[in-house]
Amino acid sequence: MELDSVLALLLVFSCSCLTLLASEESIKLGKSITGNKKMVSAGGSFALGFFTPANSTFSYLGIWYNTIPEQTVIWVANRESPIPQKSGAVFTIGDDGNLVLFDEKGKVIWSSNVSSTTGLASNSSVGALLDNGNLVLIHGESNILWQSFEHPTDTFMPDMKLGYNRKTGQRTLINSWTSNEDPRPGNFSLGVDPEGRPHFYILKQNRKYFRFDDTNEYNGGNVRGIAWYISVVSGNDGVFVTYGYTKDLVTLRITLNPSGYLQLLLWVQYANKWNVVAQVPDDLCELYAQCGPFGSCGVKSSGLCRCLTGFEPRFSTDWDNGKCNGCCVRKVALGCDGGDRFLKHENMKLPDHAISFRHISIKECETWCIRNCSCSAHAYSNSTCLIWFGDLLDLSHNYPAGRVLNVRIRGSEPITHGGSGNSAHRHKIFVARIVPVISAILVLISIVFFIFKRKHLRREGWKNGTKALIRSVSSLYSVEKSDMKLLQYNLQKIREATNNFHGENKLGEGGFGPVFKGFLAEFGDVAIKRLSRRSSQGLEEFMNELKLIAKLQHKNLVSLLGCCVEGEEKILIYEYMSNCSLDKFLFDTSLKVTLDWNTRFKIIEGIAQGMLYLHKYSRLKVIHRDLKASNILLDQEMIPKISDFGMARIFGTDQTQANTNRVVGTYGYMSPEYVVYGQFSEKSDVFSFGVLLLEILSGERNSDFSMTEISASLLGWAWNKWKEGSILELIDPSIRETCDSNKATRCILVSLLCVQEIPIDRPTMSDIVVMLSNETLPVPEPKEPAFRSSWQSQQLSDFSINEMTITLPKPR
Repeated sequence: MELDSVLALLLVFSCSCLTLLASEESIKLGKSITGNKKMVSAGGSFALGFFTPANSTFSYLGIWYNTIPEQTVIWVANRESPIPQKSGAVFTIGDDGNLVLFDEKGKVIWSSNVSSTTGLASNSSVGALLDNGNLVLIHGESNILWQSFEHPTDTFMPDMKLGYNRKTGQRTLINSWTSNEDPRPGNFSLGVDPEGRPHFYILKQNRKYFRFDDTNEYNGGNVRGIAWYISVVSGNDGVFVTYGYTKDLVTLRITLNPSGYLQLLLWVQYANKWNVVAQVPDDLCELYAQCGPFGSCGVKSSGLCRCLTGFEPRFSTDWDNGKCNGCCVRKVALGCDGGDRFLKHENMKLPDHAISFRHISIKECETWCIRNCSCSAHAYSNSTCLIWFGDLLDLSHNYPAGRVLNVRIRGSEPITHGGSGNSAHRHKIFVARIVPVISAILVLISIVFFIFKRKHLRREGWKNGTKALIRSVSSLYSVEKSDMKLLQYNLQKIREATNNFHGENKLGEGGFGPVFKGFLAEFGDVAIKRLSRRSSQGLEEFMNELKLIAKLQHKNLVSLLGCCVEGEEKILIYEYMSNCSLDKFLFDTSLKVTLDWNTRFKIIEGIAQGMLYLHKYSRLKVIHRDLKASNILLDQEMIPKISDFGMARIFGTDQTQANTNRVVGTYGYMSPEYVVYGQFSEKSDVFSFGVLLLEILSGERNSDFSMTEISASLLGWAWNKWKEGSILELIDPSIRETCDSNKATRCILVSLLCVQEIPIDRPTMSDIVVMLSNETLPVPEPKEPAFRSSWQSQQLSDFSINEMTITLPKPR
């Protein structure tokens, strides 16, 4: 199997423009295609007309190879709207200048659907079939208004571009047929993931099914003697993929078939059939995340899956029976106290969800990772530092194009070493190692005993102390029982509410565990947060959140309804937010259009009011420390509610600043004084609010900018646009024409004030609320923001913090 051939043909981008060929036949106003008539491209390679699949009673308008005896359809117009055979359907140019398919009663079955704002003119629009198989709608000499290559079906053709256009939000992908005899959209699709670094996936029912390993660089090659060419570009406009080959007498195509195989096919003329040259996925290990988190797949291994060294199956019986129930978990929890280390794994398919940093050395890459408590692995590929946070997914060992992957484990985890040589040499090694090994074992026994004892005491305390915990919270903050309205549930009740934490009820997962949708008779739908048993921070965060949110009451803060503490289970129950989190809307091209200007401004005001309450008007002065888009929940009316108080800290009435040796927060949202010196205050929350405000206005994620040529950060881009006097170019294109330009300008200026480098220069939340609501109040001129340029390799090398917990801006 020539896997690299398919990978190479997909990880590419071409900026070449289409050249219009003079077609022998074209469609103009008044001309049509009906019945057995067809339109043929100028060179005779392709035909367009009506066809009927085998064993079908329906007809479709499509394009196929004109010179190949076996009818091979590459594009279907009305795949979701089949028409009965011999129905008298007509394909023509409509009165509005669009390509249109009518049924026998004149009803529109399909249309190119180009709006009149593009300059469409009914008396001059022409439909033409190019000799590369592309159907185009042309206005004038060469102005392409629409083309079938931007609306493909199941076939990926040379010169066609798959990918994602960041400016228009258009995502071009291919989608399999339902079956070989049914062109309707099937279960599988191929395209690029627009989030973060460009990744190409095969999706099954919109879930990842196969991932193309993009760690290799391709410059072309040969497929069975056929030379093909590629180039790789990922620019500001987006990322796309195309391919081509040089032999004119050969026909190649790439098709996603109904079974989910992406196949490279070659037409063999002497045999009069299509031959499969290569296909993916080709074995079980190529299916996405086959062995789950921290599990590695290898078809030539004894057993398909194995846990990485330092990890073990959560449930060994299920694992032995080939079931990934919980998959792999750490044998020894990380400490982030200088006792962690990296274990090298060679010839690995690198995991999904990498964050990349260019222009730093291998040593800097390792240093960055070891100083960040949330960094679980690092690698160095093609002069790029790759970092992973949280679970490592989609791993394979003995991978043909593998790389070295350095996985973080606890330093006390024993590793087996191989050896060779004579007995004397082995004896020397034995003598040299025996003393430190015995010492290490004694120390390890002491540590294990201490951990076991602490866990035992903590478990017993949790089992017996639920009511005491609630009482202590009440007494600590003088909260009456009638005011708290905090209900306690047993674990069985929670299991019933979530169908035993069934995967279908899972809403998402954060740094401290998954969140499930459940139903309780007292409240109806609820969100149930189950803290991870293996989180070293879980108990502290659980108690912190329980104490804080039970006391805080505001319409822009999520409400805590109850809790469950039983054995090692620590569960919090919240009001259910039907629209989930803000990031789901803001960074999804298909959903962000629902966030019009008024909705976004209402969300901005709501977040500001909630933060003002935390800082000034609640009975506790609270610093949130993890304000980000995924921690803003939206109710049915799109009212924002701040959530996740696990990292929050209480300040005294007159306290303005605090220091910590344990930095917690999210990449891209933390202020410089907090990242570098561990100092946090109201102004560090203000900085996070400023970043969030820019994301809401622009529709762009701050962390994605480290991978673009626009700027090293969203903050830097905003600063540059303000200095250039083109500040409104920051506004999300989907709302730019409809937004209130005065309010939008004021919001951007406020955001730039929030992200200034020196904390004292930043406004308070009181100032922010006033500036947002009072359009006549002058807004001060901002100073240059922090992190305007790339800071990953500059600032992080200066860290003096003992412990860091930096999470991702996206749910894991």
